Amino acid sequence: MTAAHDIFAALADPTRVKILLLVRDLQLSIGELADLLDQSQPRVSRHVRILAEAGLVRRQKEGAWVFVGLGEAALAADLADLAVRAQPGADPIAAERARLGQVRSERQRVVDEWFEANAGEWDLLRRMGGQDEAVEATLLESASSPAIGRLLDIGTGTGRLLELLAPLADGATGVDRSPEMLRLARGKLAAAGNQSADLKQADMRSLPFEDASFDTVTMQQVLHFADDPAPVLAEAARVLAPGGKILVADYAAHGHEELRARYHHARLGFEEEGLLSLLAGAGLRPRLVARHAGPELSVLLWEGRKD
Repeated sequence: MTAAHDIFAALADPTRVKILLLVRDLQLSIGELADLLDQSQPRVSRHVRILAEAGLVRRQKEGAWVFVGLGEAALAADLADLAVRAQPGADPIAAERARLGQVRSERQRVVDEWFEANAGEWDLLRRMGGQDEAVEATLLESASSPAIGRLLDIGTGTGRLLELLAPLADGATGVDRSPEMLRLARGKLAAAGNQSADLKQADMRSLPFEDASFDTVTMQQVLHFADDPAPVLAEAARVLAPGGKILVADYAAHGHEELRARYHHARLGFEEEGLLSLLAGAGLRPRLVARHAGPELSVLLWEGRKD
């Protein structure tokens, strides 16, 4: 059978057309699709499998969840547009689209509950630092010079940097090891109306991307969780294209042992020259971009350029 035959056979079922249109708007879990379509999860999984085999959607497992998004983006988007144009004057997923608001609301509820449960940690770090806005402004300026291009945010957490930078990028991907954090990021981005970023579960020590896949790589408050930052930076440099840049925002060296004990910080910040040396060891041309002082914690921003 030809690829064209597989594609059009996959779209011969109206439910599969609806799935394609739904995940064009928002990455959805199998459970969310089942609720939206009022079908069982095994039935929806079968439809998704057929679409995935035709290359129209992609599945990614995150813990116990499986999320579905567009597959070969250009082709899948074109076929989704064709499906809409084939029914002039009617929205093929009008009923399901109305329920998408409930999905977004549920995701936002999860975000709100997580921040409420972890408010103590965030409040402590804000009191000790308190320079979030200044750091974000510097990151935005540095990432945009000369241009962001293809963006990878390593350890994306709640997706704040994606929320800030993805609208300016040619494509944006966030990775995190924690399925919980990825669900939070999805909720945050959905609430902001930002569906342009792709999210994947991955370990920062072994990224699931080919060499030279990205033009800008960001790591904000991530590297201090690494027992050995050198291989993490080497892996980030591997996926960086020539002429691209890595931006690392993290704490300057400090002596607050409670952050190691309470919040599992493997490193108590970094010496300025120490991280410059690590970036150079990863084959990058390093420099310190900025220092943002706080009451007890300072945040430094380093850049590594790939020649």
